[in-house]
Amino acid sequence: MTTPSPQRASRQPSARRSRRRSAPPPSVPPRQPRLKAKISLRSENRAWVTALPDLRLLVPRAAKAALHAGRQRCPALDGALGPVEIDLCLSSDEAVQQLNRDWRGKDKPTNVLSFPGLEGGIAASLPAEAPRPLGDIVLALETCQREAVEQDKSLAHHVQHLVVHGVLHLLGYDHESDAEAKAMEALEVSVLAGLGVPDPYGPDHDPAEEEGAR
Repeated sequence: MTTPSPQRASRQPSARRSRRRSAPPPSVPPRQPRLKAKISLRSENRAWVTALPDLRLLVPRAAKAALHAGRQRCPALDGALGPVEIDLCLSSDEAVQQLNRDWRGKDKPTNVLSFPGLEGGIAASLPAEAPRPLGDIVLALETCQREAVEQDKSLAHHVQHLVVHGVLHLLGYDHESDAEAKAMEALEVSVLAGLGVPDPYGPDHDPAEEEGAR
């Protein structure tokens, strides 16, 4: 009886050959250096300290979290090695109403105002090591307190939300359209979750009604 010869196994491509034939991996953009945040906190209304004793911890932490989360929206920060400066002013309804009237033509107080400090042309001419003055944020105590009560939130949570909201405005985020508002709100919710703050927007929230910071 003739013993059948074993069938010859078909030759499989080697792992090395497979790698040669595969498409090259996509290029990965260079990782941006971590931003050095310099948060200046000043109070024009002494009642802030009584109303929010932990403000010197909570407010800068919220500002830094928003800065790092939303930095990609601000081309002026690309490659920045120097400090990114944010000036946070804790003020009153009276002072914020005057600013709101002078800068936005709205003669009423609002919770928070943002004043961007980086213009594209100016930022492009700055050396990488130069400070980046991102801008100023002003909060009105009485309006913040009233809104926190109306929305059944702690003042600490509400103020952290407004600081995050204000910093994102400085970075170029806005809520002029529904799409912009949804993107901005989604980032706010993500940043606040990292700070232990619940979602500030209820299920019935309408982005078109957002007045907020400018």
